[in-house]
Amino acid sequence: MNKRVYLVFFIIFLISSFFYFQNKQTKENELTTEQDNSEEYVPNLIQGVSYESTDEKGNVYQINAETGEIDTKESNIIFLKKVKAVVQLENSEKIKITSDFGKYNIDNFDTIFSKNVKIEYLDNIINGQYVDFSIVQNYMQISKNVTYTSKENKLNADVVEIELDTKNTKIFMYEDKDQVNLKKIN
Repeated sequence: MNKRVYLVFFIIFLISSFFYFQNKQTKENELTTEQDNSEEYVPNLIQGVSYESTDEKGNVYQINAETGEIDTKESNIIFLKKVKAVVQLENSEKIKITSDFGKYNIDNFDTIFSKNVKIEYLDNIINGQYVDFSIVQNYMQISKNVTYTSKENKLNADVVEIELDTKNTKIFMYEDKDQVNLKKIN
């Protein structure tokens, strides 16, 4: 009977050892795979991004960011953090734009600004969470919690659309039942 007990213990030991080493090998393979995957993706991170461009109409566009990351699928797209832009339109005052994030197209200068967006033009300040800006399309749309402040008025709306060359502006709400809120500032 003693031999049987030893044999049972020996078999249990072999089975336990087999599962232990198989589990250890699986974990090592997972770690190796994770390391291989992390080595495959190396972000194209740029510190201190700065672009300046002028279009055929003479509009000057400057954009700066603390960091930028080139899109791995579209090399003309750069994702930005802590963004500052200055737009000098022909025959117009400077427009200053700041935001936490941006998506910049280096081919056509189209930029999407997002999160904590602030636009300064003359004595006007527009705050929002999302701005779609296109010199090519002569268009800027500010949306999501938009507040427009001038010396005399404060306005809250869902969307402000501006034609860049004429300064024609549309201000509206998404829902017809909602109204743009305008307050006079003392």
